[in-house]
Amino acid sequence: MEWRASHILVKDKSLAEDLLRQLRKGKGFAELAKEFSTCPSKSKGGDLGWFGPGQMVKPFEDAVIRLRPGALSGVVSTQFGYHVIKKTGEK
Repeated sequence: MEWRASHILVKDKSLAEDLLRQLRKGKGFAELAKEFSTCPSKSKGGDLGWFGPGQMVKPFEDAVIRLRPGALSGVVSTQFGYHVIKKTGEK
């Protein structure tokens, strides 16, 4: 199994929660990723491309596995900070 996802990575949990609220109100994911994410993927709107088991840190991978394609995660905490994840595919 492989998954595709985009994410917004920030250092502050309250900012991650605010971004999630904006996304749920219809704000564009790529737009917010480009503006706020601290990950280099922000230049691609947060797109991380395709990845398989073991390629991402466990809390991130577990969150992606639970999502259906097109769905948003809640705020996911890892050693890198706080993520808002959008699953964009699986195969």
